Amino acid sequence: MILCGLLAANETLVAQNASRAASAPKSTSTARVLQVGTYQGKAGAFSSIQAAVNAARPGDWILIGPGDYHEQGSSQAGVWVTTPGLHLRGMDRNGVVVDGTLPGSSRCSADPAAQDFGPGLAGRNGIEIYKADGVSVENLTVCNFMGDAYANNGNQIWWNGGDGTGHIGLGRYYGAFLTASSTFYQSGTPNVAQYGIFISNSKGPGSVLFSYASNMGDSAFYIGGCPDCNASLRFVHAQNSPQGYSGSNSGGHLVIEDSEWDQNQSGIVPSSLASYDPPSPQDGACPEEPGKSCTLIQRNFVHDNNNPNTPGSGLAATAVVGSGIDLSGGRHNTVRNNLVINNGSWGILLNDYPDTSPVLGSTYCDGGIIGYKTPPPFDQLYGTVVPCFFHSYGNHVERNWFDHNGFFGNDTNGDLANAAIGYRTNNCFRGNVDLGKNKATSSPSNLQDPDVAGICGKPWKPDTNQEFSLIDQLGCASLGPASGACAGLSGPLYPLPTQVQFLPIPREPGMDDPCDGVPENSWCDER
Repeated sequence: MILCGLLAANETLVAQNASRAASAPKSTSTARVLQVGTYQGKAGAFSSIQAAVNAARPGDWILIGPGDYHEQGSSQAGVWVTTPGLHLRGMDRNGVVVDGTLPGSSRCSADPAAQDFGPGLAGRNGIEIYKADGVSVENLTVCNFMGDAYANNGNQIWWNGGDGTGHIGLGRYYGAFLTASSTFYQSGTPNVAQYGIFISNSKGPGSVLFSYASNMGDSAFYIGGCPDCNASLRFVHAQNSPQGYSGSNSGGHLVIEDSEWDQNQSGIVPSSLASYDPPSPQDGACPEEPGKSCTLIQRNFVHDNNNPNTPGSGLAATAVVGSGIDLSGGRHNTVRNNLVINNGSWGILLNDYPDTSPVLGSTYCDGGIIGYKTPPPFDQLYGTVVPCFFHSYGNHVERNWFDHNGFFGNDTNGDLANAAIGYRTNNCFRGNVDLGKNKATSSPSNLQDPDVAGICGKPWKPDTNQEFSLIDQLGCASLGPASGACAGLSGPLYPLPTQVQFLPIPREPGMDDPCDGVPENSWCDER
């Protein structure tokens, strides 16, 4: 079965590699090529990326020679892009580094004295594309751009359509062969790199392909604030972050596929949030056909997400340790054909989300229930009234493969979990297989039976005792014993953080030919 899956994934890879030209940036007859630094002994006209960006016109290409670029494009970004249609491309993915450390520092230095926390410690972003459609970024590395004490900024590569506004301000974008990481963490210092590759408030179409991100305080990859995102993540790899993927209030046409997620606290975590990145909720339904799911999480390799020692900050630090895929307060998503192994809590977890954040703005808790009166006995866990409550429902979990999940050994741990209070529509689970046991383990038990949740579109009427136990365990795995959430639970419980550890920034495969598709220029005229 695994062999068949790998063959199918390889066929998909070949097909999508062949079609890459259809989504990659195209040249126009009027496009110019602006060269930064030196490539193969030929000097370009610009010594900084920002200088070339400032000189560029829509549709121009900016080629960047190998080097460590300590850019100071604006007070909040190393490279600040507001011109639509630009194409930024490094000539060497591992050798072109946009570096957030102070000028004169060594490449991606971990030295505390080398870090640049921005004016007033407000944080900075690496390459920020602000409300500029059609900008592509390819074949380079970005590192060590730090956020502030409130988790603002700190995005290594950011397509920003108006973060937090609740409005779409960005269209087409494209990223490929990108590396985003950080080397700096200091206990007691709130400034950490927050996001690797971050996309907010965009209607797309957009794609990020063949990219790697790690060592973030929130998530390696993020797509949020878009009810119909028209976005895809393909052939990406996320490591050593609280969440490999986080997607607040994202949905509609959104595909996360053919990628690897490991050594995170949690692997893939779409979520509904009442205040952050409005409008809520996270809803995978097709806008033109609400009865159909257009948010697909498929053909991913999700493994070994058991790491409590990520540089987690803020809400992200409460991501469930040991979960492979966690749909938190979301609805109408399809999770299928994933290989999910070695996740200590739950392979695939679906849960309601009780949001206790303060009321902010007119869109607060859209799609949720304000002032939710929790039915007993769950009021013992959530409180009598929850400020904003998002039910989890209408999700399809189908034909996934599992092995060695739930090894933390608590009584609810296993392959599948549905931590949802009774609701008029269920989450359904069908055709999921544990490769070692054949029948996937689950909490509540027998989730895939027709009488429980094996048929889609039925009301969800869980066994109260089993559901209470699962939600109790979920609170402990998320918040830890210091919060009191583990009171009354017996061991073994869940791993606790000891000391933040970073992975080294790896060398990753770059573009075969960085001159591919670029107009004629002195760096590409002898290919």
